[in-house]
Amino acid sequence: MTVSNDDELAGLKRIGRIVANTLAAMGQAIEPGITTRELDQIGRDFMEGAGARSAPEQVYAFPGATCISVNEQIAHGIPGDRRIRPGDLVNIDVSAEMDGYFADTGASFAVPPVTSAVERLCRDGRRAMWTGLRQVGSGKKLAGIGHAVGAFARQNGYTLVRNLASHGVGRSLHEAPTEIATWPDASDRRIMQDGLVFTVEPFLSFGAEFADTREDPWTLYSQPRALTVQYEHTVIATRNGPLILTMPG
Repeated sequence: MTVSNDDELAGLKRIGRIVANTLAAMGQAIEPGITTRELDQIGRDFMEGAGARSAPEQVYAFPGATCISVNEQIAHGIPGDRRIRPGDLVNIDVSAEMDGYFADTGASFAVPPVTSAVERLCRDGRRAMWTGLRQVGSGKKLAGIGHAVGAFARQNGYTLVRNLASHGVGRSLHEAPTEIATWPDASDRRIMQDGLVFTVEPFLSFGAEFADTREDPWTLYSQPRALTVQYEHTVIATRNGPLILTMPG
């Protein structure tokens, strides 16, 4: 989607704030003993209370309102009976629709007690995302995001999952531009148009380079197995840089 008027911008800001606040509420509710299904219900109640609908359910018939992935799972985890334990690394991905507009956000949460290595991974996961966000702006190359994130990962001793990309969003959950790499991709020569709406969501890892499914068609696991974090914002490319839609408030 490319934003062309104030009404579109207002619609995107509304849904962006809803998914951001939903993610924040779910993050605050994480504690040992809670099941991922119970955590998902908190997210569902928050979204529906704000007048929004789960995008994964609506678009893909996903079996949950949100995606919740724990430890070896790194994306698209199905909410269920798994109980959160001390030391777990929990990723929550929230996307929703309201009035025809979509927004997408996510974050990883470490459940205390946390090792210094996991604490560093979470900190650097956020830094990797912001490294990518600083490359956003109208007239810039989309590939600049992946080149910057790749340099950050290399300099700090991490790998990047290379088959989970950022994507366009706005009028649907996934739309053009598709497959925006958050790793170096010399073949991508696309330019960000003013008003372009998309996500920035690198998967930073202690060793994983790919993700694949196992028991079900949804849940993705790291390959090779390694702790992995993801942080995600929906943004609009502007002449002044990124306009981040998914900030809580």
